Amino acid sequence: MRTRRVLKAVLIVALAASLPLAMSGASHAQSMFSRGKGVGVKPPTAPPGRPGMSGGGGGRGPNWGGVGAGIAAGVIGGIIMQGIANANTAPPEYYDDPPQRAQPRRAPNRTPNANRVSGVPVAGENRYVPDEIVATIPVTVAPRTLAAIEQRHRLSRVETHRSALASATLLRWRIADGRGVPAAIRALEREGAISGAQPNYVYTLQQDDQGAQKTASVPVPQYALDKLNLPQAHERTRGDGVRVAVIDSGIDVSHPALQGAVVAQFNAAASSADVHNHGTGIAGLIAARGGFTGSAPAAQILAVRAFDPDSTSAQATTFAILKGLDWSVEQRARVINMSFAGPADPAMTRALLAASRKGAILVAAAGNAGAQSPPLYPAADPNVIAVTATGAEDAVFPRANRGRYVMVAAPGIDVVAPAIAGGYQVSSGTSLSAAEVSGVIALLLQRRPGLKADAVRAILTATARDLGNPGRDDVFGAGLVDAYQAVMSLEPKSAQAENPVR
Repeated sequence: MRTRRVLKAVLIVALAASLPLAMSGASHAQSMFSRGKGVGVKPPTAPPGRPGMSGGGGGRGPNWGGVGAGIAAGVIGGIIMQGIANANTAPPEYYDDPPQRAQPRRAPNRTPNANRVSGVPVAGENRYVPDEIVATIPVTVAPRTLAAIEQRHRLSRVETHRSALASATLLRWRIADGRGVPAAIRALEREGAISGAQPNYVYTLQQDDQGAQKTASVPVPQYALDKLNLPQAHERTRGDGVRVAVIDSGIDVSHPALQGAVVAQFNAAASSADVHNHGTGIAGLIAARGGFTGSAPAAQILAVRAFDPDSTSAQATTFAILKGLDWSVEQRARVINMSFAGPADPAMTRALLAASRKGAILVAAAGNAGAQSPPLYPAADPNVIAVTATGAEDAVFPRANRGRYVMVAAPGIDVVAPAIAGGYQVSSGTSLSAAEVSGVIALLLQRRPGLKADAVRAILTATARDLGNPGRDDVFGAGLVDAYQAVMSLEPKSAQAENPVR
């Protein structure tokens, strides 16, 4: 009888003790399980150490309780807490499940580059080569890794370029199996070895009637010179020795107005086609000398051929322009003229930022897509000076883009410029106005070589002649560039007083 009373008392004590033991936390319950062989459960959402969620195993009974009491307490306590867990949590995982069952589940579609901005083109964007991809690869990636990626994604390599601006390797890949560019980019963005993948975007030159301009053996009067007050500015500076890179369609270096102006050339397009009127005209508007005068007639032209012309037009791709930017910076260009326009381009954005940080001042055509067009690039990039076009009566070019990114204006309607084969052309477009402003910047840099891009922007906008609505606007920006006033702003106060603004 006494034994029965003792056993009954032990069972009651064990039952009472099982609840606080179970509430002591998951770690204590696991310890008890190993000692008393009781069965406990762990809800999958319970973090280690959280109290009140698991039933513990019974301990090995002391002398007064015996082994049987310990087992009973563990079983009963486990059953009670299992019922609580089942009522409040998802189906449990048992401690004796295989280890992989208890590991955190990976989020769906997570990749090593999940936090990177995607290079997939936005819906409706189709201004790119339909079967090519431009990829950015860290220089530390081994060739065998690249070969495996190419094989895995069925890509053939067209071109490789080691970019100093990107501090990376740029690859131009062709999609070999007919997949669309967006699908191929999505697949590549799951590769940890790839920093970025995007389309090989297409850019166009911003000059009207390319290939069909009027030509003449002698130039017609240059109204742009007087509009920009260039003759007065040239009395103080002609841009001597300032390097201006022209990323364009190639230049006819034999033109009489360009003799001695082009000091280096680079064929980023690897094209063997004839040079195009556009590049020759842009170079002439910047640095022509002799009977025809550019904005900076003593500047040095770095000719970058990125546009591959056909009989009527010329186009360039992201890859060719990136190579041209790299070369221009390596050649110590202080000004980079980009008289072309196209879509937003992540790789171009990064390259322009890097070029600006290295001291290059970037100028681009605002675009000829009209007042309703969305912003065009590179002009809309925050590191670029965007130039719109005006005419002899200061009216804006009807097809010029509008927008907050337009910074200044310069003549671009019926402007005369050199053409191939020693001729001249009369044409229109924001391409031409951008070139004229690039030359004006070269004048400033000769006077003050240490000028940074922000200072140049401030000078151009502060000295421009306001057009249109009072103050800055989306049509003319700050107004028509005035080369003389811009140059004089760098002079001491005494010199400015002796030479009042005209």
